[in-house]
Amino acid sequence: MSDEATAAPTLIAPYGGRLVDLRVVPEEAARLVAEISGARKLHLTPRQACDLELLAVGALSPLDTFMGEEAYRSVLADMRLPSGLPWTIPITLTVRREDGIRVGESVVLLDPKNEPLAVMEVREAFERDPDEARIVMGTSNPSHPTVREMATWGERAISGPLRVMSIPHHYDFTDLRRTPAECREALGAMGRPDVVAFQTRNPMHRAHEELTKRAASRVGGSLLIHPAVGMTKPGDVDHFTRVRCYRAMVEEGYDPGTTLLSLLPMAMRMAGPKEAVWHAIIRRNYGANHFIVGRDHASPGKDSAGVPFYGPTDAQELLRSFQEELGVKMVPFEELVYVEEERRYVERSEVPEGATIRSISGTQVREDYLAKGREIPAWFTRPAVAEILRSVYRPRTQQGFCVWLTGLPSAGKSTIGEILGVMLLERGRSSTILDGDVVRQELSKGLGFSREDRLANNRRIGFVAQEIVRHGGTVVCPVVSPYEAGREEVREMVGRDHFILVYVDTPLAECERRDVKGMYARARRGEILGFTGIDDPYEVPARADVVVPTPALSPSEAARRVLDEIARRGFIEL
Repeated sequence: MSDEATAAPTLIAPYGGRLVDLRVVPEEAARLVAEISGARKLHLTPRQACDLELLAVGALSPLDTFMGEEAYRSVLADMRLPSGLPWTIPITLTVRREDGIRVGESVVLLDPKNEPLAVMEVREAFERDPDEARIVMGTSNPSHPTVREMATWGERAISGPLRVMSIPHHYDFTDLRRTPAECREALGAMGRPDVVAFQTRNPMHRAHEELTKRAASRVGGSLLIHPAVGMTKPGDVDHFTRVRCYRAMVEEGYDPGTTLLSLLPMAMRMAGPKEAVWHAIIRRNYGANHFIVGRDHASPGKDSAGVPFYGPTDAQELLRSFQEELGVKMVPFEELVYVEEERRYVERSEVPEGATIRSISGTQVREDYLAKGREIPAWFTRPAVAEILRSVYRPRTQQGFCVWLTGLPSAGKSTIGEILGVMLLERGRSSTILDGDVVRQELSKGLGFSREDRLANNRRIGFVAQEIVRHGGTVVCPVVSPYEAGREEVREMVGRDHFILVYVDTPLAECERRDVKGMYARARRGEILGFTGIDDPYEVPARADVVVPTPALSPSEAARRVLDEIARRGFIEL
């Protein structure tokens, strides 16, 4: 047999023809480190660090830097790069005007832990389109998690050549983290020219197993299980737990000769249809020429009015319109359900008449099974996966939660918070109280009372609360937090299921009467500027979980009402 006959098949070429690699050799990296001591520094957000890593290793080929203005405007207007190649998601490095970054200077890009990753020679600085969220996400509704996050991004974007000294360091699952070139090599060794990729940000269960195996069989190719392990939707299962589940499932249920599990350090946008096209482009760079798209691909769910952000098949329809140009064929799937009589999964449209079907949502798994200590049915998930999830998810009464009390100054938030803390202790749950006034003196010392500083103060308190909740603790936060955007940002940080927003509804006149410090009087005289309720607005919560009107309710009655909501959520038993 000739060498040509035994050679591994050639996988589909990278998007645009070649894989970009921006990483410099170690000798040049060492030289760059020595040169950058006096250069301007820019700390990347976790999202920006994910984007830089994908750029550096070629996952976003043919892009070789963050987008300049021409590419940015072209993607927004036409869903194409200036070259004409389809592209649907802007990849920009946003900065604030006050950062003062100028064209012509070099900027060192640092990761969130202060490690230098790359040097950018800034050749462009331009204003972002104020309508970017609506254009890309299809909505400007702040209940969309990325739309809300975008409000905190810088107003400008910078671009220029990148020299990458190091990609972000990952110390977990290192054997599963492959660059596009490494992934291509592993897939090529499987001996099949066709590869179907599967995107996921959730644990995989029996339905996903059936779906992926059917897809690989349909195209007669290898299967790339390629979960996103960068930023996903707030409240999603952490990637450490998910990857343990993926690994257990793949080891038990898949053919190692035709299945590759590899991790993708991608920051999702939750942009539905446009994200599906972007995901397909990325998977082509990793070696796939088919891509599985089910219903509601990359959707954040429903808006604040309960209306889905995207139609269930919108992503399939948009990707279908681009698939020939992308060179990535879509493998569409409907929802799979379990038919009890036949003991197998079928697409919902193929369910026999009169058959008994079973289906469990991810929310039901968390709330109806894991939170209550109930065994997850074997028809729904493999026992090994169920055991991993059980080991991570505590019963609801042992999970952390945050009570965020908002209202005008002197509304009674701190008093209610103190009483609530005592009531929780009575029921065996100790709590940390992060009082806004105390935090101002310690954690937020130096911040003023501008809108930006108030939001920064909320964000700092939210960060601490998030960490307490993540480790199973209880935290009570009496904080004025006058802006809806700030409160909703903290809700997402902590996790919607573990955040209780309490609006202490006290009339302004009553707050002034209670004000023993005389702050309102000083604000009325103009001695204090930007005082909430006088010359700075207080935005009444549109989505408070609990409203406590005072003085109609006494502080203890108000605390009892909050306690009832905590019990209703299952965090305590009354």
